[in-house]
Amino acid sequence: MKTSRTIHTADGSTVTIRRRGIEFDLETRNARGETISTVVMTADDVNALLVETYKELAA
Repeated sequence: MKTSRTIHTADGSTVTIRRRGIEFDLETRNARGETISTVVMTADDVNALLVETYKELAA
């Protein structure tokens, strides 16, 4: 991932993931643009999150 990716949710919130060196930042913002949380994740953490998300979607 060379750039950040932002997903806009139905309630106007956003979730952004961006690479920061060897780690990733996962940032959530509410509809007013206020940061709710920022989580620093390793590539393995991001992969595990995506795998679990895909499993949940397939269920």
